Amino acid sequence: MSQQPYGGDPPSLRRTLGVVDGVAIAASSTAATTSIGIGLGVTAGVVGLHLPAIMLLAFLPVLGIAGAYSRLNRVEPNAGNGYTWVGRSLTPWLGFLVGWVNIVATVAFLAYTTAVTGSAMLQLAGDAGLHDLGGLRLDPGSTAQTTAVGIVVLAAVTLTAVTGVRTAARLQSALLVFEYVVLLGFCGYGIVTGPHPFSLSWFDPFAIPSTTALAQGLLLSVFCYWGFDAAFTVNEEVRDPRDASRAGTITLVTMLGLFLLGSVAFQRVLSEQELAGHGAEGLAFFGERLAAQPLAALPLVALLFSAVASLQSGVIPTARGMFAMSRDRTLGPVWSRVSARYGTPAAGTLLIGALATAVAGLALVIPRLADMIMATVNAVGIVVALSYALIALAAAARFRGLLREDLRQGIRAVVLPTVSAVALLGLGGYLAYSFYTSADHLEVSADNGWFLLLTPTVMIVSGFVAAAWAKWVRRSPYFVTGLGTDADAPGPLIPSEQGTEHAR
Repeated sequence: MSQQPYGGDPPSLRRTLGVVDGVAIAASSTAATTSIGIGLGVTAGVVGLHLPAIMLLAFLPVLGIAGAYSRLNRVEPNAGNGYTWVGRSLTPWLGFLVGWVNIVATVAFLAYTTAVTGSAMLQLAGDAGLHDLGGLRLDPGSTAQTTAVGIVVLAAVTLTAVTGVRTAARLQSALLVFEYVVLLGFCGYGIVTGPHPFSLSWFDPFAIPSTTALAQGLLLSVFCYWGFDAAFTVNEEVRDPRDASRAGTITLVTMLGLFLLGSVAFQRVLSEQELAGHGAEGLAFFGERLAAQPLAALPLVALLFSAVASLQSGVIPTARGMFAMSRDRTLGPVWSRVSARYGTPAAGTLLIGALATAVAGLALVIPRLADMIMATVNAVGIVVALSYALIALAAAARFRGLLREDLRQGIRAVVLPTVSAVALLGLGGYLAYSFYTSADHLEVSADNGWFLLLTPTVMIVSGFVAAAWAKWVRRSPYFVTGLGTDADAPGPLIPSEQGTEHAR
């Protein structure tokens, strides 16, 4: 039996997690190994040999966003996080949009990661000498084959996520230890022995070829950092909500270090053409340049572990976000059914896995895996930038009173999030405009600007349609008050004039 939503006490989740568990979930969601192994190649195709510069530059607005998350989480921990905070501080329509685009972006990301997982498994099969199966030649660059294999893995990790976040966090911790040992070992070795000379120009953002390349590179890099906020989606399951803030910040700083290490190592070992030309097989190629088999397969195994952990950590926060929205009646009741056995939104978790499988099937219209990755990353990058910007503006609006009371705290709580939000909105808007002006017809291709713009546009427009349904058909009270339900609070949180909050 499951606790029934839409009546009685709000459904609650079990508080079993600590800060280490939060780090494991957030780090797995960010997927440093996958971002380095695939994201660096995609980004190098845009900015050339300036990966360290673009990673450092993108970190600055994301750091401002992380500060906004932490401050908002301290006063209002909620599984819906951005959906709740933006709805309360700005408007329920934008709050719902934040929740919605995070859902659809993560489902798209799960479809992308499903294919990456399948590609890593097929590459490992090739390294083991298995190149054909039943007369079918195995191709790690085929979207159809990689998706078919990856869906099997997605089903398995979804079932694991149903049993509880604690179980998932333990699995992810084990996978992370292996990933990081391999990543640090190979990248460190590559920095020392790579044939290409180190250059300070790698850290010069002014040497990036064009403004469009700078904007697209920044959004691709923001996509690489995306996932640190997964720690905040389980803030109703940690023993102390402050642990979620600590986990998110620790994860973000760790990712910066790993991305800088990986970008320098890749540029020391690989040429610009090699960096941009191997797509999903970039990490395997990097490993082969540094070691012979079987050691050369270790980075590929790390990539597989990263993708598996990322699949699971993608399912978990999405199910929690939809749980919070269902609890407020902005989504259907199935998403807030809590399993009496596991204390998790089990039905919603399974449905997320099913939706990701369906979207992975739709992605088959792009036959080459490299093109599918490029299209997905660009689309998700735009909507993630929008979501982060709205959350930062919500923090600035919530704590604006601090500017009058404590200038130092006001700068940290209001000015920095506002600057970060404006930067991300400007980047997203500029990139959308460049996509629109780069083509004169629509074509299903990662090189077609209208196609690259269509996907995030559909994500955003569908959010407003779903919000209208929630307001006028479901008649959700969220659109009246803008307040989200907190299962543990005795009443809605209300702001005080000092910039802090208390329960009414």
